[in-house]
Amino acid sequence: MPDTMIAVIGGSGLYDIDGLEGAKWQEVASPFGTPSDAILTGTLEGVKMAFLPRHGRGHVHTPSSVPYRANIDALKRLGATDVISVSACGSFREQMAPGDFVLVDQFIDRTVARENSFFGPGCVAHVSVAHPTCPRLGAACRTAARAAGITMHDGGTYLAMEGPQFSTLAESRIYREHWGADVIGMTNMPEARLAREAELCYASVAMVTDYDSWHPQHGEVDVAEIIRTLMGNADKGRDMVRRLPALLGAARMPCPHGCDRALNNAILTDPSVRDPDLVERLAAVAGRVL
Repeated sequence: MPDTMIAVIGGSGLYDIDGLEGAKWQEVASPFGTPSDAILTGTLEGVKMAFLPRHGRGHVHTPSSVPYRANIDALKRLGATDVISVSACGSFREQMAPGDFVLVDQFIDRTVARENSFFGPGCVAHVSVAHPTCPRLGAACRTAARAAGITMHDGGTYLAMEGPQFSTLAESRIYREHWGADVIGMTNMPEARLAREAELCYASVAMVTDYDSWHPQHGEVDVAEIIRTLMGNADKGRDMVRRLPALLGAARMPCPHGCDRALNNAILTDPSVRDPDLVERLAAVAGRVL
């Protein structure tokens, strides 16, 4: 097994992590395009770490323009084994208040304008995303957050919308009252799907900034208020991340939930007719089975 490399994909408000030994920004080329930014690498308590700002430093990418495939492919090429998504979200639940964190374990995907698979004509694959996050990695995030004094809600369904606009009141009510969503954001899909195709353990930590537009006492989303909450959440997120190496350790064991073997029996295209160009592009993501 490879050594553990914890990769953090930071969302709005989280553009770096501090305390890394030997920290440096690395440009990583991907056949799926240019990643959102260079990737910050180093070690923390003897564990390899990588950090990628999802929107780029300075926040240059919209949720729809984030190069999700390039980001996941680049992290895989660097040797990432565990990917932790940290992102801002709105809440559909009174008890999931601004400033709280939610450990997401399910998704409803409402995105429509994004490439959502590494595979395609010439190399067809189907992976299961029935349980799209890794319980082992999620447990580490939960322990780290609570040790940092963060209110972490254990489990939640994240509705991924296309954006960049926020929800209408009617949409917010439907997602909350009829679809059973707990939080709403714009970036965890297709990221979670792609991480599964790349055989990476994936955990999603959603940082609540607002109540979307459903809450009668809070009204529509206020961007200024979101930014104020984001700044406090970003500090909490860094504190959580700093505690992860001690929990996960440098020695990597096979994932007990099979995330690192997600492509077993998933590729359906006969080797004799696979597209050689696509197979070459898939070298990092699916090289283990190709």
